[in-house]
Amino acid sequence: MNQLWSRGKRWSALSRGGLNFADFMTAQGGYPGTPAPPLIAGREFAGVEEGSGRRVMGYMQWGAFAEKVAAYSNMLWPVPEHWMDQLAAAFPVNYFTAYLGYWQAGMTQAPPSGRNHRVLIHAVAGGVGTAAVQIGHILSVEMYGTSSSDEKLARVKELGLQRDYEEVVKDLTRGEGVDAVFEMLGGEHTAKSLRCLRDFGRVIQYGSATGKPPQLDVRALYAKSASIQGLWLTYLSQKREIMEPAWKQLSEWIEQRRLTPVIGQVFSLDHAVEAYKLLQEGKNYGKVVIKIRE
Repeated sequence: MNQLWSRGKRWSALSRGGLNFADFMTAQGGYPGTPAPPLIAGREFAGVEEGSGRRVMGYMQWGAFAEKVAAYSNMLWPVPEHWMDQLAAAFPVNYFTAYLGYWQAGMTQAPPSGRNHRVLIHAVAGGVGTAAVQIGHILSVEMYGTSSSDEKLARVKELGLQRDYEEVVKDLTRGEGVDAVFEMLGGEHTAKSLRCLRDFGRVIQYGSATGKPPQLDVRALYAKSASIQGLWLTYLSQKREIMEPAWKQLSEWIEQRRLTPVIGQVFSLDHAVEAYKLLQEGKNYGKVVIKIRE
């Protein structure tokens, strides 16, 4: 049996694991802090907590594709009664990242009178992207998004998205730009994202999926008094003062049935290679889930 163990944690038997681009980067050896192989991958899971028997979903740095893990109790959350395990496995990484992006951008609070919050979401049809659209819709944020295909954009519009990228954003906002960009592509997209901002806007950088270092347009920073702020869930997840209020708000929205993870495809553990290839090729819509056991 594949299992991970550590002191001071609670055991859970796992049924589903959520696949993230960070897991793909780990397999490529490009994710920060990853130990040398052999390594059991996976950052989020759904399962049953041993002892209590309660259904839980959880977050960890790696190991979520094991049959059994020991996770910190503050990184375990109850699975909503109306959710299947695959929905629970698709929740922690996507929804905490998306919510904390809005929080860092100052959008969980009401905007100044006479003004709407605006956000540009890259890879809007992916796991974090679809979560960000759902949360943005609840927060009444004006949203714009980019995707690798028009078909994906059309599907995300059903969740409440408006439209697409740099010149288009300028046109749609009458040259003002957006308050924040959720950026996980890296390379030239970081610089382009800066140019999409309105005055005092922020690029929330939470990845570099292109594999290229983020480029900076320093003149755009100066001209708009803009900023770039990093978001790394691995770091923020260790801070109870941040995670507990985030969960309180997210759980309220779940109870109101206003949040439901978007599942693209579910693969058995035997076909995990196919799941990784789907992410590598950018063909996924929503979340890819790994079925560990029935």
